[in-house]
Amino acid sequence: MSKTFFIDLTKCTACRGCQVACKQWKKLPAEETENWGSHQNPKDLSGITLKLVRFQEVGTSPDDMQWLFFPEQCRHCVEPPCLDAMTVPGSIVHDQETGAVVYTDLTAKEADKEAFAMSCPYDIPRINKETGQVVKCDMCVDRVKAGLLPACVQTCPTGAMNFGDREEMLALAEKRLEAAQQKYPDAELVDADSVRVIYLAQTDPDSYHEYMSASLSPRGPLTRKQFLAKLGRPVKRMTS
Repeated sequence: MSKTFFIDLTKCTACRGCQVACKQWKKLPAEETENWGSHQNPKDLSGITLKLVRFQEVGTSPDDMQWLFFPEQCRHCVEPPCLDAMTVPGSIVHDQETGAVVYTDLTAKEADKEAFAMSCPYDIPRINKETGQVVKCDMCVDRVKAGLLPACVQTCPTGAMNFGDREEMLALAEKRLEAAQQKYPDAELVDADSVRVIYLAQTDPDSYHEYMSASLSPRGPLTRKQFLAKLGRPVKRMTS
């Protein structure tokens, strides 16, 4: 049975343990950061930062201010549009056992950068400047297949991050949503039907980040037929 993350943002304290755990497990170097007026650092995902806790402060008065924390990562789409942007067969694998979308040896030279930019409504893939590889979260598929939790889930101290069989996570998401709506009437599950990383947002997804939801993304969700038409490709799935 395929796997799914459920991330309850009402329980996230922005400790950034998940962000650090990702770097430790993947043996990724630290980013050179600077004070840019936010507790969020670095500013964005990169070729060496595959998970990032985003910070937003929203509200119009002291009485309605909210701190919003968003641990961002690849959503591991149920129907991954990046597969259709792949030009080298086998460079992206959609693992059927876990549902993980894994970039195996995808380089910037092989990838059509414009196609990748169009393909992901969540603006996730990045290029590692040292290796030239196109990279993103791979669901810690090596850990998962060994019976372990993803590193980010393992380290979460508040129960914000959860991982397991998809039906189990969907049931947990619905239960947590019902509870959250008692305090946050606008709470919702983000893109739950189409991704394997489901967020419970306490308010409008666009308050967290412009690319949080595919339906609100500046790129807008394209149907697969529309996307391939823009690339000038036939509507036929490339094998992974």
